[in-house]
Amino acid sequence: MITPALVAQHGLSPAEYEKILSILGREPNLEELGVFSVMWSEHCSYKNSRLELRKFPTSGEKVLVKAGEENAGVIDIGDGWAVAFKIESHNHPSAVEPFQGAATGVGGIIRDIFTMGARPVFLLNSLRFGPIDGDSQRARDNRHLFSGVVAGIGHYGNSIGVPTIGGEVYFDPSYNGNPLVNAFCLGILRHEQIARGAAQGIGNPIFYVGAETGRDGLAGAAFASRELTEESKADRPAVQVGDPFREKLLLEACLELLATGCVAGIQDMGAAGLTCSTCETASRGGTGVEIDLNLVPKRSADLTSYELLLSESQERMLVIVKKGEEATLQRIFEKWELPYALIGHVTDDGKMRVKRGDRVIVDIPARVLADEAPLYQPEAALLKQPLPLDLTTLREADPITALHQLLAYPSIASKQWVWRQYDHTVQTGTVVPPGSDAAVFYVREAKKFLAATSDCNALYCSLDPYEGAKIAMAEAARNLACSGARPIGATDNLNFGNPHKPEIFMELRAAIEGISEGCRAFNIPVTGGNVSLYNESQLSAIDPTPTVALVGLIEKQEEITTQYFKEPGDIIFLLGEFGSELGGSHYLLISHGRKEGLPPRINFAHEKAIHEELLALIQGGFVQSAHDCSEGGLAVALAEACFGNSNKTDTRLLGASIDLGRRDIRSDVALFNESQSRIIFSTPAHKAPEVEKKLQSSGLPFSRLGVVTQQEELIIELDQKTYNWQTKILYHSWSTAIPQMMNRLN
Repeated sequence: MITPALVAQHGLSPAEYEKILSILGREPNLEELGVFSVMWSEHCSYKNSRLELRKFPTSGEKVLVKAGEENAGVIDIGDGWAVAFKIESHNHPSAVEPFQGAATGVGGIIRDIFTMGARPVFLLNSLRFGPIDGDSQRARDNRHLFSGVVAGIGHYGNSIGVPTIGGEVYFDPSYNGNPLVNAFCLGILRHEQIARGAAQGIGNPIFYVGAETGRDGLAGAAFASRELTEESKADRPAVQVGDPFREKLLLEACLELLATGCVAGIQDMGAAGLTCSTCETASRGGTGVEIDLNLVPKRSADLTSYELLLSESQERMLVIVKKGEEATLQRIFEKWELPYALIGHVTDDGKMRVKRGDRVIVDIPARVLADEAPLYQPEAALLKQPLPLDLTTLREADPITALHQLLAYPSIASKQWVWRQYDHTVQTGTVVPPGSDAAVFYVREAKKFLAATSDCNALYCSLDPYEGAKIAMAEAARNLACSGARPIGATDNLNFGNPHKPEIFMELRAAIEGISEGCRAFNIPVTGGNVSLYNESQLSAIDPTPTVALVGLIEKQEEITTQYFKEPGDIIFLLGEFGSELGGSHYLLISHGRKEGLPPRINFAHEKAIHEELLALIQGGFVQSAHDCSEGGLAVALAEACFGNSNKTDTRLLGASIDLGRRDIRSDVALFNESQSRIIFSTPAHKAPEVEKKLQSSGLPFSRLGVVTQQEELIIELDQKTYNWQTKILYHSWSTAIPQMMNRLN
């Protein structure tokens, strides 16, 4: 009997249960209750966010598969080639078991890409953790999470042979106990290779392929179900357990199978496993499916129907094969030594029908599960607007000390400790490895250079989620411009707390509107993404973290640009305003312990003009290096540009002699403000006069800052004062900060 308590355990409201009764015309059984529970969850249905997500622009002349149509969007990159890419979260599993939580997050996003018929070629990730410095138990816990997540990402990506070529890592107390693990994957395919996740062709056989089903990662409220014995609960791992070597076999087998033309539909068994893959393929195809759980490959003979339906065991796919082509699938999967089983067929009645032998376990219209979940618009509260920073309340910190502090802060410091655990050289396509503004990858099949980056300054978003989300878009586009690329598509991961709290739902709405405005301004379609809600502890919700990942194209190899100064004597320019905004800055946070103020404002028309001017200079052969000014402002950007490519063992340190002239403003405002739309770039000395002419004719603000020097010194003159740093000592502060903290892991 289904009781109100059991309904509540499954995360369904009384009104939702009444709707289920109306749909079925009867009381559901336990398995059907579990199926509704997972398919109508926020994770699968986006019931609290879907109405807001419709604000994203998803169309464009290059869009081949739109957001929401399939497992990932697909963008045309020319000459008959396309890319499929997406970002998704594995936050909650990673908080429970960081290694496997992160590893299976990587595995899941890779499956989303090859399900589209694309060969995965690179990965990015966007990570957030609580502070890792100090000896408190909380710091030790955060180091454990950080270490486990990075190891899990490295393990899966390295083992399957897909390079991790970039990303970002931030630290803030709001992520204590709530790490964010957002994984991105991009794959390459021909237009004609696009695969669809629809159950097409009445009577076509349905195959289960890949790893056997176990109890790991059991979805929904299964752990609370009375059907599970204490023994089976104890036998159930807390999160999914991944096997990258088996996924590599599955990837190759699926791509080989798709190449034969025998596949009528294919779907990853990701969230909600068999349940999601069956009802979604049926709904997309306008058909029905019937499967027999007795035929499903199992790790344990005693798995219940409930467990088989809701397990999220990894490395599994559902494949609908054209009738008469069964032997093709059998031959390929036997060749790759992978389990497979014919478990059902496509029907014409629109139902998701699940049997156990002759007994019907589930009989539900597929469309109501996949596409007709209740949609809500939670109450939204007006957000408190941050007040402008009152500089009279802020002492002026010593710039010499402040720059060292900023460079040693983990969110700004070198992430070499992370990147060196990732194989970014496998497939030998990485042209610009982790460490520059954007990663660049050469896809040999298509003869295309792709740039990619992920960005979000959650500090800004905590103060003003709308403006913070706009800046996330602008900075991601700016990073692509600094690499020589123009953006072609966006994917986003919206990480927030409980949407039923009016202020948090308003943060989500504001962030979506900010990203949407940026996408329209840059004419960038959103190809898909992920919403992760309920990220909070007993103390607080996480800072709103709307992560944006952008992909761009670089026309010619000689236009690929990195952030590092190249040669002594090169002239350094600032493209953009000098800036004066300290609100929400890392200087304010690190030197003064204050997370407040009005964060920087962004003007998209001005930002876009800055990008276009920089790209024109790059294409004209004038730019040696380009680096955006972001966290830490101008001084941090100049220091980072002096460090050379820190991925190399022979890191080359240079210096810079900068003259900011007479500004009549405080030194901390001049050096550490985080005003937007600013890029420092260098050009050979003999080209500097022509660059100045071009910049003058553009009408955009710019400054000639100084020169790259052989001496390992960063010298900045401002208002007749000289500030001097040894770049070797700055580099030490920057490069050793995270390793020193992580050496205290035990």
